[in-house]
Amino acid sequence: MGTESNPPAMNQFTIAMIWFALIFAAMALIFNTMLDDINNPNQQLEVTFNQNGDREIVLERNKYGHYVATGQINGQSVEFFLDTGATLVAIPEHIANDLNLKKGQSFITQTANGNSKSYQTTLASLSLGDIMMTNVPASISSGMDFDEILLGMSFLKHLTMVQKGKTLTISVPE
Repeated sequence: MGTESNPPAMNQFTIAMIWFALIFAAMALIFNTMLDDINNPNQQLEVTFNQNGDREIVLERNKYGHYVATGQINGQSVEFFLDTGATLVAIPEHIANDLNLKKGQSFITQTANGNSKSYQTTLASLSLGDIMMTNVPASISSGMDFDEILLGMSFLKHLTMVQKGKTLTISVPE
């Protein structure tokens, strides 16, 4: 007769801990994805054509009432916060470093949080969906510590924008 042996309790505990860790990691991933969708419901932009033949993008407001969208600067993915009160596209310094942007002439900017030092720069390309512009004036702002780029009027002034309810329709007049 053979003897049966049960696995030691430590092995069962280890297996249970591994399962717990996997379930916890999956829940964290799902939760982070949900938070990203709440902050930026415009991660995948679809370009359509209106009755005039103009390209347009429809953005949804996020939970906080703002328009946040994924786009690109110089071919690298970034998050934009649409800000019609910003004269220039304003890039936090830590993001500008990641994008290898060059600092130009310094100047003082006035923000809701007070004065801050900024630097002139020019973006080789900036795109929102397939709406792309080149040589866009921008600033690198040392006083901004968040992870979105303010998509200001140096880009937006070339577009037509219509807000209706919880959406903002952006079109490029041809």
